[in-house]
Amino acid sequence: MAKRPNRHPPGDLTMDIIFLGTNGWYDSPTGSTICTLINSEKYHILLDAGNGIYKADRYIKDDRHVFLFLSHFHLDHIEGLHVMNKFSFPGLTILGQKGTAQVLSTIVNEPFTVPLDCQPYPVEIRELSPGPYKLPFPLDCRFLRHASPCLGCRLELDGKIIAYIPDTGPCENAVLLAEDADLLITECAFLPGEECETWPHLNPQDAADIARRARAKRLALTHFDAGRYTSLQMRHQARATAEGFSHIVVAEDEMVLHL
Repeated sequence: MAKRPNRHPPGDLTMDIIFLGTNGWYDSPTGSTICTLINSEKYHILLDAGNGIYKADRYIKDDRHVFLFLSHFHLDHIEGLHVMNKFSFPGLTILGQKGTAQVLSTIVNEPFTVPLDCQPYPVEIRELSPGPYKLPFPLDCRFLRHASPCLGCRLELDGKIIAYIPDTGPCENAVLLAEDADLLITECAFLPGEECETWPHLNPQDAADIARRARAKRLALTHFDAGRYTSLQMRHQARATAEGFSHIVVAEDEMVLHL
């Protein structure tokens, strides 16, 4: 089994990537549903809001603004939003595709949970179309190949490039977002050799192929389908089937990568 990368204190002036949830579909003994936290020098950035998001306040303990990027609206990527009122963020900006405000006004609202406008901090929703943006940090986003419209993104933070490729089958937009990335974070829902045209996802070799074609420096696999990867050992065994790219990390809940 591959060793975990060394942990570094998230509160310093360097950038840490914390995998708060690494499962796809549902929570299980292997972890919570998907959520990844980037602690950069000026901002905290959450990638998707599966149940792993409840751990965010273990690593966010200052007054840096929080951005939450929602790739799409499948429940394993947004179900953690019902705990947002437990946090004391200075402010939250939610980034998502067109229609995000309408979807959240339904699911993050009464009678299901506390509405966004009743959170203990200000919340702003910004809807994105594909293309580059100048937020407080440069961001590019493109649609991927999935059963539901799903945005991947590319962020430039602290002089580093991080690409986030959530639910998708192999596609050219994934390669474009990951080009020369310091870290490429991809989903890995499928088992080695598995593919499905009607419900596209990546297997380990697909993810490695994207990293190789994009000349990414490092690849982190996450969003392991809980029904397929029933143990952490299965994740590490699957990683060994990915050929053509050697700098691969298998994510586990609360693993910390330092960039």
